[in-house]
Amino acid sequence: MNHKEHWENVYKTNPATRYSWYQATPKASLDLIQELAIKKDASIIDVGGGDSNFVDSLLDLGYTNITVLDISEAAINQAKKRLGDKAGLINWVVGDITAYIPDRQFDCWHDRATFHFLTTTEQINKYLAIANSGAIIVGTFSENGPSVCSGLPIKQYSESTLTSLIKKWFQKINCINADHLTPFNTIQHFLFCSFKKIPV
Repeated sequence: MNHKEHWENVYKTNPATRYSWYQATPKASLDLIQELAIKKDASIIDVGGGDSNFVDSLLDLGYTNITVLDISEAAINQAKKRLGDKAGLINWVVGDITAYIPDRQFDCWHDRATFHFLTTTEQINKYLAIANSGAIIVGTFSENGPSVCSGLPIKQYSESTLTSLIKKWFQKINCINADHLTPFNTIQHFLFCSFKKIPV
């Protein structure tokens, strides 16, 4: 089973509230968006956004130029169903982030829990070459987080290891540790970091 088949199967099996990564309110992501003072008309992409409530929160805050990318069409269809008429306000993209060719320059790139599934140097380099935006917010499992998620191996990060990967193109603004309470009443340790593009 390839990655796309894996994630299609995951999203067809359970409702969103049964995924370990489910959040009713993505507080850490929203705090960093506000800290970066991202303008309401800024072009924002949520990488691996799937059926996340992050897009709902952005709409509620008045953001108007939002793209959601996910490898799973089932995840995106669930999000569209949840949003109803508001789904038409979003640019939806079904695709693998390592093969994605953006059709615009993004002001803000948001990724909660996709980057840590990239476990090879080739995958990571492809991702970083594509992530050309004014600001980046990345949420990954920390060094104290799980080593496997949804049956797949992941790559854990510390503030220093994540920053060292990105510092060639982006300057670190802030990093915070966040404990995520899963729907199963277990704790997953996350690291969220924000970066801004280094002027050429």
